[in-house]
Amino acid sequence: MSIERARVVHRAQRREDVTVQVVPGGTVTERWVPVQRVGLYVPGGLAVYPSSVVMNVVPAQEAGVESLVVTSPPQRENHGLFAGYPHPTILAACQLLGVDEVYAAGGAQAIAMLAYGLPADADLGIDEVRPVTLVTGPGNVYVASAKRLLKGLVGIDAEAGPTEIAVLADETADADCVAADLISQAEHDPLAGSVLVTDSEDLVDRVVAAVERRVPDTKHSGRVRTALTGKQSGVVLVDDLDAGIAVVDEYAAEHLEIHTRDSAAVAARVRNAGAIFVGQYSPVSLGDYIAGSNHVLPTGGTAKHASGLSVQSFLRGIHVIDYDRDALAGVARHAVALAQSEDLPGHGQAVTARFGDGLPDDPAATRTEDR
Repeated sequence: MSIERARVVHRAQRREDVTVQVVPGGTVTERWVPVQRVGLYVPGGLAVYPSSVVMNVVPAQEAGVESLVVTSPPQRENHGLFAGYPHPTILAACQLLGVDEVYAAGGAQAIAMLAYGLPADADLGIDEVRPVTLVTGPGNVYVASAKRLLKGLVGIDAEAGPTEIAVLADETADADCVAADLISQAEHDPLAGSVLVTDSEDLVDRVVAAVERRVPDTKHSGRVRTALTGKQSGVVLVDDLDAGIAVVDEYAAEHLEIHTRDSAAVAARVRNAGAIFVGQYSPVSLGDYIAGSNHVLPTGGTAKHASGLSVQSFLRGIHVIDYDRDALAGVARHAVALAQSEDLPGHGQAVTARFGDGLPDDPAATRTEDR
């Protein structure tokens, strides 16, 4: 179901080529072309993420990418048939999605392998790994650093940091639900950020009590408590919801939940977030797994200028310019004038060369004179 819903959402993101007739005989087409080969990184440190396989592979497939390769760290606990391989759940997800090129490699070295490729080595039983043109997928600080260093050699989706959740709530919020959602992100990583923004002191007290009640019963309670008590997490008490919206817009959280009266109207006022989860029955976990949305999202405030992973991430827009003689003649004088204003006469001569090194008559002006 997770794959099916992701396909429904991402298939709708496909873009069609658009041709605009600028003048008679002159058109500009924006053509959307998928990248040829993509490397998809699936982390495998503190947790196993088959959902990340889905979130990376589905939009790439729906964009029409011809060649997909997945890399994920080998797992120490794997024994027998799976010794030295990524987690079996990762491999199963790849199988369900039809991905047949999967490598047991993690960290910065995996990103380097994707970017540069590897030659075949018969003695080691290694087939050639062809380099990719784009690397996507979240990872730890070493993965993010490698992507930063290799940006330019290959395209990247983003430099993902620790996960984060902000909850904007008023006194109508269910404290237990808010607490559970803050904890859910804290269990990812000791550096995960969980932030409550509210104008209700009573809600703060109720959420803190619910967190204290729930944390000891969570499987990763140590990790959760470290994240919740870190400087990246906390409570922001504001005067009213207007101030709360200003705070969450400045924070630009990867995940933003809205637990207020008329949550949809409040959500519509937010400008900066990786993804927005509206109301009590839209927890971040829903988006992580099965809502149909993508969970590879901008972190560290980059949601102010960046988007989450989508079909668009795997497409390139190419402008195709097609002018005939008359259409070029109609703008030749303007092109030459701009070339002269920039002191780039060769640009103008590249136009006039098509008309015997002189300025042509404007066909439109000629037609006007004829009338």
